This record gives sequence, C-alpha cells and structure tokens, in this order.
Amino acid sequence: MSDLQTIITFVVFCGVIAAIAFDLIDMAVTAMLGLCVLLVAGIFTGEDVGVVIHSAGGPLALLFGGMVVARTLVPTGIFDHVGTRFLRLTNGSGKRYILGIFILVAPLCAFLPNATTVILVAPIIIRVAIALEVDFVGPMVLTAIISNSAGLLTLVGDPATFLVGSSIGLTFNQYLKRVSIGGLLSLVVLVPLMPLIMKDVWRVRKPIPEILELKPIQKPLLLVCSLVVLAGMVLLFLFGEYLPVRIVPPSVSIIAASLALLIIYGTHVEPVDKVLKDVDWKTLIFLTCLFCLVQALSKTGILSGMSRNLLTWFGTDLPLVGLAMLAFVSLSSSLIANIPVVAAMLLLVKGYLVAAQLVPDYAMGAAFTDWPLATLPVFVAMMFGGTLGGNATLIGASANVVSAGICAAEGKRITFTTFLRYGIPLTVCQLLVSALYVFGLFLFVGR
Repeated sequence: MSDLQTIITFVVFCGVIAAIAFDLIDMAVTAMLGLCVLLVAGIFTGEDVGVVIHSAGGPLALLFGGMVVARTLVPTGIFDHVGTRFLRLTNGSGKRYILGIFILVAPLCAFLPNATTVILVAPIIIRVAIALEVDFVGPMVLTAIISNSAGLLTLVGDPATFLVGSSIGLTFNQYLKRVSIGGLLSLVVLVPLMPLIMKDVWRVRKPIPEILELKPIQKPLLLVCSLVVLAGMVLLFLFGEYLPVRIVPPSVSIIAASLALLIIYGTHVEPVDKVLKDVDWKTLIFLTCLFCLVQALSKTGILSGMSRNLLTWFGTDLPLVGLAMLAFVSLSSSLIANIPVVAAMLLLVKGYLVAAQLVPDYAMGAAFTDWPLATLPVFVAMMFGGTLGGNATLIGASANVVSAGICAAEGKRITFTTFLRYGIPLTVCQLLVSALYVFGLFLFVGR
C-alpha cells in the first residue's frame, strides 16, 4: 500500500469515528460513505472481502439469528403476561423492582442480542415503573447496562466476546469454565451500588391493585414452538461442539433463525416478510462496514507498528499488557462500537505476541488457535474492556441508544449527561472488579 493510500485510510477511519462520536451523520450512512471512499481509492479490494467475511461472519450471524428468534416471541403475548407477573412479584417495592430487572434481563442477554432484548423487555420495565409512580429513565438505563454486562456470561452473549473467543479457539464450555465467573462478578458488583445510584426507586413502597388481570397468552402454539427453538439453540451452544459433525455457535444461530421463520410461516401468524423487516438491518450494515474499515486499516501497517510499540513499552510483561488493553479498549468502546474496536485490538495484540516471539509468525493467520495459556488473560481483558466500556456513555452500545429511543418515544429524553450520571460510576466499579479478575487469571495460569 502506498503512503498516499495509508494516509487516506487513516483519515477516513478517524473521520468516520469522529462523525459517529459527535453524531454529525447517521452512523450507518457514515460507515458506508467511509467504505465508499476506500473502494474508489482502490484501498479496499475483492481480496479483502474474503478476509472480512471470515472475521465478521460469525459475530454478524450470531446477531442476526438472535434477532430473528427473539422477534418470533413478540406475537405470542408472552411479554405482557410476564409484565403482569413481574408487577405482582414486586409487591409495590422499588427494591424488588430493581432486583427483578437483573433477574429478568441477565439470563436473556446471555444468549440473545442485548439491543433486541431491551426492545422486548422495555414495555415491562416502563409499565411497572408507571405502576410504582417512579421515573422509568433510571430503570431503562440500568436495563441497558445489565444487558451489555450479561453478554460476558457466555461466549455467544456479545458478538465482540465471540469474536475474541473464536479467534483463539475458545469453545463455549471452555469459556464457561474460565471467563463466565468474571462476567457474573461484573453483574454482582452492581447490586450493592443500587441503593446509591437508584435511590429514588430503591426506597419506593407503593400499594398495587390486589387484583391484576393476567393477560392470557395470545398464540400458545407459537409460544411453545418458539421456546423449543430457543431451548434447542441454547443446548446446541452447549453441546454442539461434541456432536459428530461439530456445529459452531454462528451455525447454531442461523439454524435457529431458519426454524423460527419456518414456524412463523407454518402457523400463519404473520408474514415472514414482516419478521425479517423488523430485523435491525441498520446495525448489521453498520458493523459490516466498520469491519471493512478495520481490514483496510490493518493493511496500512499502522496496527503492526503499534504492536512493536507495545513490545517496546511493556516488554513481555503480559499482566501489564492485559491491564493496558482493559483500560484502552474500555475507553475506546465507550465512544465507538465495541466490535470494530475489538477487531482492531485483536490484530494489535496478536501482532504484539508475534513480535514478542511468544507465538510463531503464522499465528496471525485465521486458522491458528494454539495460543499459550499464559496469553489467555490478555484476550479476556479485551473481552471485558470491549463489553463493559460501552456501559459508560449513551453511544457506547446499541442497547444504550435503543433505551434512549424508547424513553424518548414515551416522552422522557435521556441526554448524554443523564446517561453518564448512571454509566460512569457503575462502569468504573465493573472495570475495577474486572481488573482484579484478569490479574487473578494471570496468577492462576502462571501456576
């Protein structure tokens, strides 16, 4: 790549990020325009398409499949039904309401896309807040933060987590054994903070009607079929790697989406076109374009140069590199979509490990998975930074933006500053716990 092309790529990449951060142009349009410039300049070529498909295909397939499976539950009326039961269980207590949000959101977001989950549970969260006569802005922000954090519970909980895990050959069950407890701690640490951060809601006690009409399930057959598909998807996530024909998580997600669409078609509840139309194509297109930009950036040699700088700064002190990655990736992910950030940092870290002669040169290839156990905490630090960093700001994660949009539609605007008031203290505490976990992981693998 010529010097001029390198400059163009760097300027385009920084320009796209700046336009998104300052909300100058719609994020999907911005990313597409940036890719167009690289195409016209001959920087992004047909050969790069194959590289992007290999790196981005898995995370995007997980997102798409999760969106479709979750969408098939909407016509069943299950969320109205759950909302009434949720209100009953709060018994008018703000404390129970807040703790109930954790119980409701976290299990769903361990397997389904966080933004999709927020859309599905938002009516429940808002309805109960209104019944308790409290402002629903705080609970909706909390819902987004929990949904993002719960992505660390499983390998498939967040596309960025899967991107890192799959690139080093980490299986679903290996993730559960080595990383999930850190994700659980990032959620648990939030609970003691609730009386302070959510004090206006936490202290509420309101009588609720003794008789609450429990809305019946509207489409019981569809509900049963959809839940069977969801359960099958989770089981294949757990055991697909042990089948005679190994089924990886992205494949599981596509299979589940196909079965869910078949059920919609067979039950004639609504047209398949309508379900597909409700898929968040804007997010999928946006992420695809950013993956392309990251691929172009990697061709410039900028990332490889930064890898050598890492070696100069930190030597082979892996714990220090891991903590530095946790800090840098979390800061970047608070302003930029976490998947492209993690994709770029993944190349950076792999280049550093090659330069440090901890792995052979061919480790930069997509097929290499024989990473030394001592390097695992560095990659785990990237997972935590990429997932939790997005909790700090309004634009840090798609779930945050979705929550703000829902609140605005209900007449309550979440400003950037309002989100910071909740996001900063919670994220700082989560990152401190994550740093301790990563450091502990270094001690464990070093034994």
